Amino acid sequence: MESAGPAEIELKLRLPRSAVAAVLRHPAVAAVRRGRTRVATLRSTYFDTDDIRLARAGIGLRLRREGRRWLQTIKGPQDPRSGAGLAARPEYEWPLHAGAAGPPLDTARFALTPWRRKLDKAMREGLRAKFVAAVERTTVPLVFADSTMAVLAVDVGEIHAASGSRKLPLCEVEIELESGHAHNLFELAHALAADLPLAIETRSKAARGFALLSHETPVPARAEDAVLESKVSTADALAAMLRSCARQIEANADGVLAEADPEWIHQMRIGTRRLRACLALMRDLVAADALAPLRAEARWLAHKLGPARDLDVLADETLPAIAAAVRSAGTDDGAPALRSLRTRVARLRSAARADARAAVASPRFVQFLLAVGAFAARPRFGVDETAAPATTLAAPARSFARPVLKRRQRKLLRRGANLPTATPAARHAARLAAKQLRYATEFFAGLFPRRKTRAYRAALAQLQDMLGTLNDATVAVGLAAGVAGPHAPATAMLRGWAAAQSAGRAEALAAAWHHFSRARAFWSAA
Repeated sequence: MESAGPAEIELKLRLPRSAVAAVLRHPAVAAVRRGRTRVATLRSTYFDTDDIRLARAGIGLRLRREGRRWLQTIKGPQDPRSGAGLAARPEYEWPLHAGAAGPPLDTARFALTPWRRKLDKAMREGLRAKFVAAVERTTVPLVFADSTMAVLAVDVGEIHAASGSRKLPLCEVEIELESGHAHNLFELAHALAADLPLAIETRSKAARGFALLSHETPVPARAEDAVLESKVSTADALAAMLRSCARQIEANADGVLAEADPEWIHQMRIGTRRLRACLALMRDLVAADALAPLRAEARWLAHKLGPARDLDVLADETLPAIAAAVRSAGTDDGAPALRSLRTRVARLRSAARADARAAVASPRFVQFLLAVGAFAARPRFGVDETAAPATTLAAPARSFARPVLKRRQRKLLRRGANLPTATPAARHAARLAAKQLRYATEFFAGLFPRRKTRAYRAALAQLQDMLGTLNDATVAVGLAAGVAGPHAPATAMLRGWAAAQSAGRAEALAAAWHHFSRARAFWSAA
């Protein structure tokens, strides 16, 4: 990945103020330093309309003062190169001349950006100073062994509302690419994270400032399709997929640590599963010694998140549904056993969530995401251009996607035979095949016209969701057996409930299978 055009490409990390000096004197920084350390005071004022029209469009507009120097900057939304802590966005910047009071916004510059219409409309509505980021910035110029040039900046200060008293402390490291390859930024950050208490910062100063003003409740980040051009190479497509998975994982980290809503863990688990599926696509293209550490770390994170998610489903969905069924039947015979099971599940759930949070708060989690980012940013994932896989990586992604999708569909069609009457084990095998196919369709859908992918994806999603619901019932029985014992009354109730779920959904499952098995394969060349 190389910087090109008017773009800002930077890796952003949070750190405690007590670690600032350690970052600046770290051996990994000293090894690539190319000049003197510089300290400056920056005061950046961010502008928007009263209804924050620009922020909602992903546009940032600021005036920054550094000593006697003034800069006007306009930034656009993050582009697909972002992920695993890296933020890449278009950036336009101009010096302004000012007197003692500072310059006004130079609105004539709006016409020089791709967002001139949105900016002009915001200007007509009224642009006002919304918040200020005031920091002391320490910068160190860097040059890496391959001549990549970058700047490491440590910002310490606060974000505060332009009117009012709301404040947010700020302490972060930015490693900004000037020229060359972005994988160097990740490798430096990985070395720092091995020794220091760093965390990936997914939000820009602008995003944090607007969140401070709006008091909006954060929401879990769901999976998003990677943005792919139809003629993209296999290597670039796979890198975009890796970054998309990493974005979902990292965007849910703060919620996992601070929020009670179980959806945060659920969405991070989905992102981790998607990442594992993406890495599996690459096993014949990349050397095992490069891929194995990433696959092992992804498996570690999945195992830390899995028990918490399974117990969340049991506590919040399965047990309440069974309790409601017991009440509607007009009998109280099983209520005591269910109450006892719920109490024991609650304790296990709390411990599992603490375990998941400890994993996400650990240096291992940060280093894992940075390693994913470095891997995705390295040209051809480090594969030598003379090696046989390099030809596949350089070829159009469609030529790689078609046989993958065909194989996975064939596998699901084989395992899904007689699905409505299949055993739980056979259904589980079909569910795994459906999940693998669904991830592949999500990864590669951007290579094909949306009108061709829509119906197939919808049919597959309906089938997989139904199989997932039946699997949740089977998992619930296993959890109850582990908690209360295989012959306990509560386990027997869950076993009966799971059987009823299977029987009651047989017709709907048959219909979902019929619908999917007749869906047109969107990757067909015809």
